[in-house]
Amino acid sequence: MVSQQQIERSKAVQRRTGQTFHVATRFLPERARYPTYVLYAFFRTADDIVDDEDPAPPDEQRRRLERMRAAALGEREADDPVVEAFADLRARHDIPREEVETFIRSMLMDIDKSRYRTREELSTYLRGSSAAVGHMMLELMDPPEKETARPHAGALGEAFQLTNFIRDVREDVLEYDRVYLPAETLEANGVGHEDVAALEFSDGVADAVREELARAERLYYYGVDGIQYLPEDCQFPVLAAAVMYADQHRLVRDLGYDVVSTRPTLTMRRRLSLIARARLRWQFSDDPRSVFDRVTDLEAPDGGGGTDDRRSHSEYANDVSVRSG
Repeated sequence: MVSQQQIERSKAVQRRTGQTFHVATRFLPERARYPTYVLYAFFRTADDIVDDEDPAPPDEQRRRLERMRAAALGEREADDPVVEAFADLRARHDIPREEVETFIRSMLMDIDKSRYRTREELSTYLRGSSAAVGHMMLELMDPPEKETARPHAGALGEAFQLTNFIRDVREDVLEYDRVYLPAETLEANGVGHEDVAALEFSDGVADAVREELARAERLYYYGVDGIQYLPEDCQFPVLAAAVMYADQHRLVRDLGYDVVSTRPTLTMRRRLSLIARARLRWQFSDDPRSVFDRVTDLEAPDGGGGTDDRRSHSEYANDVSVRSG
Protein backbone atom coordinates (compact mmCIF):
# COMPACT_ATOMS: atom_id res chain seq x y z
CA MET A 1 0.00 0.00 0.00
CA VAL A 2 1.41 3.39 -1.00
CA SER A 3 1.86 5.52 2.12
CA GLN A 4 0.90 9.17 2.49
CA GLN A 5 4.58 9.96 3.02
CA GLN A 6 5.47 8.36 -0.31
CA ILE A 7 2.70 10.32 -2.05
CA GLU A 8 3.89 13.59 -0.53
CA ARG A 9 7.47 12.88 -1.52
CA SER A 10 6.40 12.04 -5.07
CA LYS A 11 4.25 15.17 -5.23
CA ALA A 12 7.23 17.28 -4.17
CA VAL A 13 9.33 15.76 -6.97
CA GLN A 14 6.67 16.61 -9.52
CA ARG A 15 6.16 20.14 -8.20
CA ARG A 16 9.91 20.81 -8.33
CA THR A 17 10.72 19.31 -11.73
CA GLY A 18 7.55 19.41 -13.84
CA GLN A 19 5.45 22.49 -13.16
CA THR A 20 3.24 22.24 -16.24
CA PHE A 21 2.41 18.60 -15.58
CA HIS A 22 1.97 19.36 -11.89
CA VAL A 23 -0.60 22.08 -12.55
CA ALA A 24 -2.61 19.72 -14.79
CA THR A 25 -2.33 16.83 -12.32
CA ARG A 26 -4.03 18.87 -9.62
CA PHE A 27 -7.25 18.77 -11.65
CA LEU A 28 -7.36 14.97 -11.70
CA PRO A 29 -9.77 13.17 -9.35
CA GLU A 30 -8.08 11.88 -6.22
CA ARG A 31 -8.20 8.26 -7.42
CA ALA A 32 -5.91 9.20 -10.35
CA ARG A 33 -4.12 12.24 -8.89
CA TYR A 34 -2.18 10.50 -6.13
CA PRO A 35 -1.03 7.61 -8.36
CA THR A 36 0.06 10.17 -10.98
CA TYR A 37 2.37 11.82 -8.45
CA VAL A 38 4.02 8.45 -7.87
CA LEU A 39 4.20 7.65 -11.57
CA TYR A 40 5.87 10.97 -12.38
CA ALA A 41 8.36 10.63 -9.53
CA PHE A 42 9.31 7.17 -10.80
CA PHE A 43 9.98 8.54 -14.28
CA ARG A 44 12.01 11.42 -12.87
CA THR A 45 14.04 9.11 -10.64
CA ALA A 46 15.05 7.05 -13.67
CA ASP A 47 15.77 10.19 -15.68
CA ASP A 48 17.99 11.54 -12.92
CA ILE A 49 20.22 8.46 -13.13
CA VAL A 50 21.30 9.42 -16.65
CA ASP A 51 20.98 13.20 -16.26
CA ASP A 52 22.77 13.70 -12.97
CA GLU A 53 25.00 16.78 -12.77
CA ASP A 54 27.81 14.49 -11.68
CA PRO A 55 26.86 11.25 -13.48
CA ALA A 56 28.15 7.86 -12.44
CA PRO A 57 30.19 5.85 -14.96
CA PRO A 58 28.04 4.33 -17.76
CA ASP A 59 28.27 0.78 -16.38
CA GLU A 60 27.06 1.96 -12.98
CA GLN A 61 24.18 3.86 -14.57
CA ARG A 62 23.15 0.68 -16.38
CA ARG A 63 23.31 -1.33 -13.15
CA ARG A 64 21.20 1.25 -11.32
CA LEU A 65 18.57 1.28 -14.07
CA GLU A 66 18.49 -2.52 -14.11
CA ARG A 67 18.02 -2.62 -10.32
CA MET A 68 15.27 -0.06 -10.67
CA ARG A 69 13.56 -2.13 -13.38
CA ALA A 70 13.74 -5.30 -11.30
CA ALA A 71 12.39 -3.56 -8.19
CA ALA A 72 9.58 -1.90 -10.16
CA LEU A 73 8.53 -5.32 -11.43
CA GLY A 74 8.68 -6.92 -7.98
CA GLU A 75 11.72 -9.03 -8.80
CA ARG A 76 13.83 -7.59 -5.98
CA GLU A 77 13.35 -5.37 -2.95
CA ALA A 78 13.30 -1.66 -3.73
CA ASP A 79 16.00 0.54 -2.18
CA ASP A 80 14.19 3.79 -2.97
CA PRO A 81 10.79 4.82 -1.52
CA VAL A 82 9.64 6.19 -4.90
CA VAL A 83 10.44 2.91 -6.66
CA GLU A 84 8.81 0.97 -3.82
CA ALA A 85 5.65 3.07 -4.20
CA PHE A 86 5.67 2.57 -7.97
CA ALA A 87 6.03 -1.21 -7.60
CA ASP A 88 2.93 -1.28 -5.41
CA LEU A 89 1.10 0.99 -7.83
CA ARG A 90 2.05 -1.14 -10.82
CA ALA A 91 0.72 -4.28 -9.16
CA ARG A 92 -2.54 -2.68 -8.01
CA HIS A 93 -3.32 -1.08 -11.36
CA ASP A 94 -2.01 -4.01 -13.40
CA ILE A 95 0.39 -1.84 -15.42
CA PRO A 96 1.86 -4.15 -18.10
CA ARG A 97 5.48 -5.05 -17.37
CA GLU A 98 6.32 -4.47 -21.04
CA GLU A 99 5.58 -0.75 -20.56
CA VAL A 100 8.03 -0.57 -17.65
CA GLU A 101 10.67 -2.49 -19.59
CA THR A 102 10.19 -0.32 -22.68
CA PHE A 103 10.54 2.81 -20.56
CA ILE A 104 13.78 1.59 -18.97
CA ARG A 105 15.18 0.66 -22.40
CA SER A 106 14.79 4.25 -23.53
CA MET A 107 16.52 5.48 -20.38
CA LEU A 108 19.38 3.12 -21.22
CA MET A 109 19.58 4.66 -24.68
CA ASP A 110 20.35 8.03 -23.08
CA ILE A 111 23.56 6.59 -21.61
CA ASP A 112 25.19 5.86 -24.97
CA LYS A 113 23.20 7.77 -27.57
CA SER A 114 23.31 11.54 -27.96
CA ARG A 115 22.33 11.93 -31.63
CA TYR A 116 19.51 10.48 -33.75
CA ARG A 117 19.90 9.91 -37.45
CA THR A 118 16.29 9.47 -38.55
CA ARG A 119 12.84 10.33 -37.28
CA GLU A 120 12.09 6.61 -37.02
CA GLU A 121 15.16 6.13 -34.83
CA LEU A 122 13.94 8.92 -32.55
CA SER A 123 10.47 7.33 -32.56
CA THR A 124 11.98 4.17 -31.06
CA TYR A 125 13.26 6.28 -28.17
CA LEU A 126 9.91 8.08 -27.87
CA ARG A 127 8.04 4.77 -27.62
CA GLY A 128 9.68 4.14 -24.27
CA SER A 129 10.33 7.62 -22.95
CA SER A 130 6.87 9.06 -23.63
CA ALA A 131 4.33 6.77 -25.33
CA ALA A 132 4.86 4.28 -22.50
CA VAL A 133 4.12 7.10 -20.06
CA GLY A 134 0.80 7.75 -21.81
CA HIS A 135 -0.03 4.05 -21.72
CA MET A 136 0.72 3.82 -17.99
CA MET A 137 -1.40 6.89 -17.27
CA LEU A 138 -4.21 5.14 -19.09
CA GLU A 139 -4.03 2.23 -16.65
CA LEU A 140 -4.47 4.65 -13.74
CA MET A 141 -7.53 6.28 -15.33
CA ASP A 142 -8.97 2.92 -16.45
CA PRO A 143 -11.31 4.12 -19.23
CA PRO A 144 -14.10 1.82 -20.44
CA GLU A 145 -12.68 1.84 -23.99
CA LYS A 146 -9.05 1.43 -23.02
CA GLU A 147 -7.79 -0.13 -26.24
CA THR A 148 -9.48 2.56 -28.32
CA ALA A 149 -7.87 5.23 -26.17
CA ARG A 150 -4.40 3.64 -26.07
CA PRO A 151 -2.88 4.90 -29.36
CA HIS A 152 -4.18 8.40 -28.65
CA ALA A 153 -2.65 8.37 -25.17
CA GLY A 154 0.67 7.25 -26.61
CA ALA A 155 0.54 9.96 -29.27
CA LEU A 156 -0.14 12.68 -26.71
CA GLY A 157 2.78 11.47 -24.61
CA GLU A 158 5.03 11.66 -27.67
CA ALA A 159 3.74 15.15 -28.49
CA PHE A 160 4.62 16.38 -24.99
CA GLN A 161 8.10 14.91 -25.31
CA LEU A 162 8.72 16.41 -28.75
CA THR A 163 7.67 19.81 -27.41
CA ASN A 164 10.18 19.39 -24.58
CA PHE A 165 12.91 18.41 -27.04
CA ILE A 166 12.30 21.54 -29.11
CA ARG A 167 12.04 23.80 -26.06
CA ASP A 168 15.18 22.33 -24.46
CA VAL A 169 17.54 22.28 -27.48
CA ARG A 170 19.97 24.71 -25.87
CA GLU A 171 19.81 23.09 -22.43
CA ASP A 172 20.31 19.57 -23.84
CA VAL A 173 23.42 20.70 -25.72
CA LEU A 174 24.99 22.62 -22.86
CA GLU A 175 24.20 20.18 -20.04
CA TYR A 176 24.18 16.76 -21.72
CA ASP A 177 25.74 17.17 -25.18
CA ARG A 178 22.55 15.76 -26.67
CA VAL A 179 20.65 16.76 -29.80
CA TYR A 180 17.18 15.28 -30.21
CA LEU A 181 16.47 16.98 -33.55
CA PRO A 182 16.93 14.17 -36.11
CA ALA A 183 19.76 14.55 -38.64
CA GLU A 184 17.22 13.60 -41.31
CA THR A 185 15.23 16.78 -40.61
CA LEU A 186 18.28 19.00 -40.18
CA GLU A 187 20.03 17.86 -43.34
CA ALA A 188 16.87 18.29 -45.41
CA ASN A 189 17.14 21.96 -44.43
CA GLY A 190 20.85 22.33 -45.15
CA VAL A 191 22.23 22.04 -41.63
CA GLY A 192 23.41 19.25 -39.34
CA HIS A 193 23.90 18.15 -35.76
CA GLU A 194 27.19 20.04 -35.65
CA ASP A 195 25.38 23.35 -36.22
CA VAL A 196 22.95 22.72 -33.38
CA ALA A 197 25.74 21.47 -31.08
CA ALA A 198 27.63 24.71 -31.78
CA LEU A 199 24.43 26.64 -30.96
CA GLU A 200 24.61 28.36 -34.33
CA PHE A 201 21.24 29.69 -35.42
CA SER A 202 20.42 29.97 -39.12
CA ASP A 203 17.48 29.84 -41.50
CA GLY A 204 18.13 26.12 -41.90
CA VAL A 205 17.90 25.50 -38.16
CA ALA A 206 14.71 27.58 -38.04
CA ASP A 207 13.20 25.52 -40.87
CA ALA A 208 14.13 22.26 -39.15
CA VAL A 209 12.58 23.40 -35.87
CA ARG A 210 9.45 24.49 -37.76
CA GLU A 211 9.22 21.03 -39.32
CA GLU A 212 9.57 19.27 -35.98
CA LEU A 213 6.92 21.54 -34.48
CA ALA A 214 4.54 20.51 -37.25
CA ARG A 215 5.26 16.84 -36.56
CA ALA A 216 4.51 17.33 -32.87
CA GLU A 217 1.31 19.20 -33.71
CA ARG A 218 -0.01 16.32 -35.77
CA LEU A 219 0.52 14.16 -32.71
CA TYR A 220 -1.29 16.67 -30.52
CA TYR A 221 -4.38 16.57 -32.68
CA TYR A 222 -4.44 12.79 -32.85
CA GLY A 223 -3.91 12.62 -29.10
CA VAL A 224 -6.53 15.24 -28.24
CA ASP A 225 -9.08 13.48 -30.44
CA GLY A 226 -8.76 10.52 -28.06
CA ILE A 227 -9.54 12.44 -24.86
CA GLN A 228 -13.21 11.68 -25.46
CA TYR A 229 -12.51 8.02 -24.59
CA LEU A 230 -11.23 8.86 -21.08
CA PRO A 231 -13.44 8.85 -17.98
CA GLU A 232 -15.33 12.13 -17.76
CA ASP A 233 -13.53 13.28 -14.62
CA CYS A 234 -10.14 12.83 -16.31
CA GLN A 235 -10.86 14.55 -19.62
CA PHE A 236 -10.35 18.18 -18.63
CA PRO A 237 -7.06 17.59 -16.74
CA VAL A 238 -5.56 15.85 -19.79
CA LEU A 239 -6.89 18.58 -22.07
CA ALA A 240 -5.41 21.22 -19.76
CA ALA A 241 -2.01 19.54 -19.98
CA ALA A 242 -2.23 19.44 -23.79
CA VAL A 243 -3.18 23.12 -23.97
CA MET A 244 -0.26 24.17 -21.75
CA TYR A 245 2.35 22.03 -23.49
CA ALA A 246 1.17 23.10 -26.94
CA ASP A 247 1.29 26.77 -25.98
CA GLN A 248 5.07 26.47 -25.87
CA HIS A 249 4.94 26.26 -29.66
CA ARG A 250 3.64 29.83 -29.64
CA LEU A 251 6.73 30.87 -27.67
CA VAL A 252 9.01 29.11 -30.15
CA ARG A 253 7.33 30.86 -33.08
CA ASP A 254 7.58 34.21 -31.29
CA LEU A 255 11.34 33.63 -31.09
CA GLY A 256 11.52 33.03 -34.85
CA TYR A 257 12.26 29.34 -34.07
CA ASP A 258 15.57 30.27 -32.39
CA VAL A 259 15.79 27.71 -29.59
CA VAL A 260 19.58 27.53 -29.69
CA SER A 261 20.07 31.02 -28.22
CA THR A 262 17.47 30.81 -25.44
CA ARG A 263 15.00 28.46 -23.78
CA PRO A 264 11.33 29.50 -24.09
CA THR A 265 9.49 29.13 -20.79
CA LEU A 266 5.83 29.49 -19.86
CA THR A 267 5.18 31.68 -16.84
CA MET A 268 2.86 30.41 -14.12
CA ARG A 269 0.57 33.32 -14.92
CA ARG A 270 0.32 32.15 -18.52
CA ARG A 271 -0.36 28.56 -17.43
CA LEU A 272 -3.20 29.65 -15.18
CA SER A 273 -4.61 31.91 -17.89
CA LEU A 274 -4.66 29.02 -20.36
CA ILE A 275 -6.42 26.79 -17.85
CA ALA A 276 -9.02 29.47 -17.12
CA ARG A 277 -9.71 29.92 -20.83
CA ALA A 278 -9.92 26.18 -21.38
CA ARG A 279 -12.21 25.73 -18.37
CA LEU A 280 -14.54 28.45 -19.63
CA ARG A 281 -14.77 26.80 -23.04
CA TRP A 282 -15.21 23.39 -21.41
CA GLN A 283 -18.33 24.58 -19.64
CA PHE A 284 -20.02 25.12 -23.00
CA SER A 285 -18.54 22.23 -24.99
CA ASP A 286 -17.80 18.61 -24.18
CA ASP A 287 -15.64 18.27 -27.31
CA PRO A 288 -11.93 18.31 -26.35
CA ARG A 289 -10.83 19.03 -29.91
CA SER A 290 -13.09 22.08 -30.16
CA VAL A 291 -11.71 23.54 -26.91
CA PHE A 292 -8.13 22.75 -27.93
CA ASP A 293 -8.63 24.52 -31.27
CA ARG A 294 -9.98 27.64 -29.65
CA VAL A 295 -7.47 27.99 -26.83
CA THR A 296 -4.23 27.15 -28.66
CA ASP A 297 -2.63 28.93 -31.59
CA LEU A 298 -1.88 25.72 -33.44
CA GLU A 299 -3.07 25.21 -36.98
CA ALA A 300 -5.02 21.96 -37.30
CA PRO A 301 -3.35 19.42 -39.65
CA ASP A 302 -6.43 19.46 -41.87
CA GLY A 303 -5.78 23.14 -42.47
CA GLY A 304 -9.20 24.13 -41.28
CA GLY A 305 -8.51 24.64 -37.60
CA GLY A 306 -11.99 23.44 -36.71
CA THR A 307 -13.89 20.30 -35.85
CA ASP A 308 -16.07 19.88 -38.94
CA ASP A 309 -13.26 19.09 -41.35
CA ARG A 310 -11.20 16.52 -39.44
CA ARG A 311 -9.02 13.92 -41.00
CA SER A 312 -9.89 10.39 -39.98
CA HIS A 313 -8.12 8.75 -37.06
CA SER A 314 -6.56 6.20 -39.40
CA GLU A 315 -5.01 8.99 -41.47
CA TYR A 316 -3.53 10.56 -38.35
CA ALA A 317 -2.17 7.22 -37.22
CA ASN A 318 -0.53 6.56 -40.57
CA ASP A 319 0.86 10.08 -40.82
CA VAL A 320 2.56 10.19 -37.44
CA SER A 321 3.36 6.47 -37.09
CA VAL A 322 1.42 6.17 -33.84
CA ARG A 323 2.15 2.85 -32.17
CA SER A 324 0.10 1.25 -29.46
CA GLY A 325 2.32 -1.73 -28.88
